[in-house]
Amino acid sequence: MRSRILSGIAACVIACAVMATAQAQDRYPSKNVRLIVPFASGGATDIMARIMGQKMGELLGQTFVVDNRPGAGGNLGSDLVAKSSPDGYTLLMATASSHGANPHLYRKFPYHPINDFIALGVLGINPAALGTHPAIPAKDVPSLIALVRANPGKYSYGSGGVGSILHLCGEQFKIKAGGLDIEHVPYRGSAPMINDLAAGQIMMAFDVLPTILPQIQAGTVRGIANGGTVRASALPDLPTVAEQGLPGYVCYSWGVLMAPAKTPAPIVATLHQAMVTALTDQTVVKRLRETGMDVFQPPRDFEQTQVFYQAEVAKWGEIVKATGILLD
Repeated sequence: MRSRILSGIAACVIACAVMATAQAQDRYPSKNVRLIVPFASGGATDIMARIMGQKMGELLGQTFVVDNRPGAGGNLGSDLVAKSSPDGYTLLMATASSHGANPHLYRKFPYHPINDFIALGVLGINPAALGTHPAIPAKDVPSLIALVRANPGKYSYGSGGVGSILHLCGEQFKIKAGGLDIEHVPYRGSAPMINDLAAGQIMMAFDVLPTILPQIQAGTVRGIANGGTVRASALPDLPTVAEQGLPGYVCYSWGVLMAPAKTPAPIVATLHQAMVTALTDQTVVKRLRETGMDVFQPPRDFEQTQVFYQAEVAKWGEIVKATGILLD
């Protein structure tokens, strides 16, 4: 009799827990949502997270709080989300660095880019640009390559850090150009790098458009080439690296909103739909495009997001392998 009573109580507790979970999911979100940016504030990832977080918060009736957790090239913040409760209240703005390149760069890695996350939606592409200080006489890729070849060891290029997408951009450039003697100067983010480029402390750099575009527009940095596969909508007159004689060269990042694996399907559907709705708002699209991002229009659906994301993880693995860069 006692065992039957205990079994009945257990069944009741389980049923109540299931009902409570279902009700919580039906009410989602019922409190603020934390959106982790695994990089410092003010950068491209931070900008797009704040634009999207504001709109998604309006749509869902709760505040999306952007929480910057920089460190280890995006690994610290990303790992925090991977190990968070899968309840929809801790999300991540992932990039080509944190989820495309990093898993292939590190011998020991704290999270799996596919198994530990659910890709909720993709914003679009952040093309990178090759910029130079105006004092450099070269004004396009062929003349820049010729200048570097004529002056081996004289020039250096900056990136946002060792192993960053921008570092891979520079090393790809050297390989595609047949081998160039250019020193890599890593920085702790784009802002100090761009300041040094504009001041002439370094002569060239690779950076995503949201942070290098204002300097190009102001004339303090000369845009040499766009690293994307097509010209950027924000700089339609700037030809790609491939157009200028280095076919197959790609250098861009992207933004994908992530949730921890095992997040319930109803919450995933709610977040995905809010993101799609936000990306059909032309004010949001305009703000993102003004930063230099090429926003996918129409927005990718859930299945298209998975295909895009998994292909990017594989692609950056091949690029990392080609450069030979490995980090411990």
